[in-house]
Amino acid sequence: MQHCLLLRFLLLSPQMLYSICVKKDFEFIDHTADIGILAYGADMKQVFANAARGLFSIITNLDRTTATEKRDINVTGLDREALLVNWLNELIYLFEAKEILFNRFEITTITDTALSAKAYGEKINLAKHELKTQVKAATYHMLKIEQNEDGYRAQVIFDV
Repeated sequence: MQHCLLLRFLLLSPQMLYSICVKKDFEFIDHTADIGILAYGADMKQVFANAARGLFSIITNLDRTTATEKRDINVTGLDREALLVNWLNELIYLFEAKEILFNRFEITTITDTALSAKAYGEKINLAKHELKTQVKAATYHMLKIEQNEDGYRAQVIFDV
């Protein structure tokens, strides 16, 4: 799936449009004992949302979940890598404690040390949802967030 972000640079010219495309949301990476993902995004909001989608794709089939519930989430971290780990671990906590499978994420504001977001999903229904893998935590092992000409890429390893 390809996602494009259309930007209009008014300072240069109102007629100038730039399109930044991300070819995929995330992909799984091989790791000896755990599971990792590479999440992609045109900006930090999109890469954090796609990392969350990658997390819940490890847990269940996202195509079988609907967005009937919404949670407002605020997270802080010492830097953007810590912020990503804290964000994903907050989602794991909400999954475990509130039994909600999230499938859509809207990052409303983000800095290097804080984010506010809305997460959408539904309560676990074992007749409907297959729980594939139990994820214990997002880790700092091999963690990195990089910027390149296509946008951002985040690598996260999950303890399972």
